[in-house]
Formats: sequence, C-alpha cells, structure tokens
Amino acid sequence: MAKGTSGRGQRDLRVRVKTAKGRKLSSTRWLERQLNDPYVARARREGYRGRAAYKILELDDKYGFLKPGARVVDLGAAPGGWSQVAVARVNALGEMAGKPVGRVVGIDLQEIEPVPGADLHVLDFLEEGADDKVKAWLDGPADVVMSDMAASASGHKQTDHLRIVALCEAAAELAFDVLEPGGTFVAKVLAGGAEAGLQATLKQRFDKVANVKPPASRSDSSEKFVVATGFKGVSPGSAEG
Repeated sequence: MAKGTSGRGQRDLRVRVKTAKGRKLSSTRWLERQLNDPYVARARREGYRGRAAYKILELDDKYGFLKPGARVVDLGAAPGGWSQVAVARVNALGEMAGKPVGRVVGIDLQEIEPVPGADLHVLDFLEEGADDKVKAWLDGPADVVMSDMAASASGHKQTDHLRIVALCEAAAELAFDVLEPGGTFVAKVLAGGAEAGLQATLKQRFDKVANVKPPASRSDSSEKFVVATGFKGVSPGSAEG
C-alpha cells in the first residue's frame, strides 16, 4: 500500500456491471466475473484464445508431458487455446533450435479458427474409425491425449456430472486406442462421485493417476483434471493386433 494511504476511502477497482434490460441476472454475474478475472485479462495480453489455456500450462508445468517432439491429440479443441499451448511446448513450428519437432492434432465437432502449427479437423471422435483417422493425421501413435471437453449444461448438477464423466470415459477409450506406451492422458472431470469407475480403469492402464485442480480453475467450480501418466499399452488379458 502506498505511503500515507489507508484502506478506507480507496477506490474500488472492481468492474461493476449493471443489469441490462432483457439480460438475466446470471448473465450479468457471468459478465462481471469475466471482466474481473485476471486470467481473462492475461489471455488477452498474451494472445491466447481463452483463460482455459492456463489450465493446461499449469498442468504441464507440474507434470511435464508436453515435451519437444511429442505427438498430441487435443479433443474438443475449440476455441484452440490448448492447441496453442501444445504447439509452443512440443515445438510443432520448429522454433526451438536443436529440439525435435512435435505434432498437434486438434479435433472438434465444429470448425476451429486455424492455429499455426496445429492440424485441426472436424470430427466426432465417437464415430467408428476415429482412432485410425487420428493416428493417420499424427503419422503414428500419440504421446499425449488431452481433453477440456464438457457436455452441454442442463442446469442439474448431478446430470451434468454424469454427462461429463461419460464424455471423459469415451475420451479415455480413444486414448487407449491411440496412445504410445508411456503416454499421458489429461482430461477434465467434475467432482461428484460417479468418476470412481473411470479412476479405477485409469489406474489399471497407467502407472500413475493424479487428480488436480490447477490455479486457473475457478475456486467456485467443481471441475478438476485427471492426469494419467505412463500408459501401459495393451491391457492384461487382451489380444494384440
């Protein structure tokens, strides 16, 4: 605090948003939160397409899975913030002299504005043969499969939890099909209890499974991220090929 000043009488720097005609109170609160969110302001300054970019940055800072030369699949990639981070960290543009060049494939149900260094496709990853398409675009298996996908909100907390767990389970199944042994799976889930089965499956298929809430996740959000490292490859008892 500056010399000679006190907390009393200081100007409140928080942006207040008045409720406009026709705008719901919930929308006004969301807008106010966005305008006062330091991650939103930072994303604008640093050229990221959204505050979500900092979630994958913070997770990678902790676990180090986006290495130069890595082949990455970004599921539900729109609007492209996670792909932007991956491109830089795996050296997809070859800007790190002397480091191996990685690949980033982003897929979504909707068109995504091009991200330099990323190969973006419109694809439903649940469709038959999606895993073969992904491996063809990567020119081989993936080192990382990451997902920041969330199902459309219904307004019912438990329903939304079940939907996102089902989506995460489907993403994990794709990861089992496309990951290289030793690979990493990162996905958003919502805390709520139904993810126990997913956790058990991941613990069978990976060496380590961690549940993390990165600083960029809003404190009032129930979201967390599962980071599964050391993919074991073909599961015990299953036939290869």
